Amino acid sequence: MFGTDQILWYNNGVWGELGYACPNFGDNATSLNSGIHYLVSVIGRNLTGIMHANPDVDLRTPPTIKTLTRVHKLIVRARQIMGGRAVPPSTATMDAVHATPAQQVHLIYPVPYFKVRNPWIKEWCGLALTALGEAMQHTDNHRSFDFSTGFSGLVGQYLHRIYRLMASELFGVEPEKAKALDFILTNEDLAGYDPRKWFTSTEMVDTAAPPYRVPTEDDLRVLTDGIPATHLVGLAIYPTGGPIETDAGGPAPIPPGTNPPGFEPPPGP
Repeated sequence: MFGTDQILWYNNGVWGELGYACPNFGDNATSLNSGIHYLVSVIGRNLTGIMHANPDVDLRTPPTIKTLTRVHKLIVRARQIMGGRAVPPSTATMDAVHATPAQQVHLIYPVPYFKVRNPWIKEWCGLALTALGEAMQHTDNHRSFDFSTGFSGLVGQYLHRIYRLMASELFGVEPEKAKALDFILTNEDLAGYDPRKWFTSTEMVDTAAPPYRVPTEDDLRVLTDGIPATHLVGLAIYPTGGPIETDAGGPAPIPPGTNPPGFEPPPGP
């Protein structure tokens, strides 16, 4: 059986039923690079906030400005981190002489993805999860202190696409302008958001989302606190449930409605 680099299904009990997903870290559950470890955590935490914060993910209508502002802040923050830490090839990196940092286990924040109804948010979430997978599997995780501009370019291209798509499709920004790597939405752009200018009346309405169990804040705590990559269980290929082999996920997915041995489910649904 071949492995896979696709986004992984978090097929762990009720979370599997709801279509939760994790970035694919392959066999790279840990990192020696504190900058990459920090970036992965920041993107993951912000992504889980976006995907759990409001009902936009369950509606096919254009997202509200609240969600778009959160996406905007995520991209700006990630750009800030990568821009301040990336080292170009012509600059010498910092190297240790007698000591090296300890490995750090990546924190994973499972998020709803496979069953998300909103087409824009689902596409952005997929791009963000792919960026996280690229970050965790990148060679620069073996560098102790710095990461390269090659790393930031690889990871940043997915985030830039999110921003470009959001700006051009939802704010009406000219595509060529939105393609610029330094493009940023202004406060005036955000304040002037009105999807009725761009979308048809058909796109502005939606049928009611199908009823399902909605986790509470307490239910989500086990996910929103982050799960060490070495502690994840039930990782599988969507939608077949095919098993995968990683440093963390065992060879068999957890059937929907059940929990792995030793797993204590959170209260609620």
